[in-house]
Amino acid sequence: MGIVISVFFFIYGIALGSFYNVVGLRVPKKESIVSPPSHCTICERRLGALDLVPVFSFLFLGGKCRGCGTRISLIYPFMELLTGVLFVLSYWMLGFSMELIIALLFISLLVIITVSDIAYMLIPDKVLLPFGVVLLILRLFIPLAPWWDSLLGAAAGFLILLLIAVVSKGGMGGGDIKLFFVIGLVLGTVHTLLTLFLAALIGSIVGLIFLKRTGQGRKTPIPFGPSIATAAVIVYFWGSEIVGWYTNLF
Repeated sequence: MGIVISVFFFIYGIALGSFYNVVGLRVPKKESIVSPPSHCTICERRLGALDLVPVFSFLFLGGKCRGCGTRISLIYPFMELLTGVLFVLSYWMLGFSMELIIALLFISLLVIITVSDIAYMLIPDKVLLPFGVVLLILRLFIPLAPWWDSLLGAAAGFLILLLIAVVSKGGMGGGDIKLFFVIGLVLGTVHTLLTLFLAALIGSIVGLIFLKRTGQGRKTPIPFGPSIATAAVIVYFWGSEIVGWYTNLF
């Protein structure tokens, strides 16, 4: 039964991951997420059923548009597959609990903002606001211990990122600041601070690799959202273990 349920969560995840790609790519451009229907951005051919099967269509088509042969960005199948894997992981880690609802919503938010930040270096308020409101309400009914830790975490995440933005004179985007408010609601104070540390570490490593491979200058902007999302997922599932390991060192 566990395998069947895991397969269900995977299929559910990759299907939603396909939709999240659309949301992440269209919302920042103020486009409708339902009209026009999915189509090739080069030849404008409307995609058929065989083109829209998450992950598998990409493999079946060899990563190319069936109409014009243009290569399809790897971001599409990667984010679909990642969403499916993270949905299964959520089920494995949390089972059929109320916290599972928060986990799936949190992952959904992180997938969408990752797509939009990679594509446009923008984390849209139209994505953050509805997710933030829903997660705030859920945290009131599915609280952390103590219950006010989520509110303190949200305030801490927002204010610390705001301070960094002020000190660095714009080195931190407004979307990142608001995202950390939502992360604080979900994770609480200590885990939000841990997320910030890991995000900075991951971002630094990614930045160094990017600069070395491209040869571009240090002032070349690099989206920070994917690093934040990666750190937030790690801390959401394994933050307590990381904190415990660090505490035992001292």
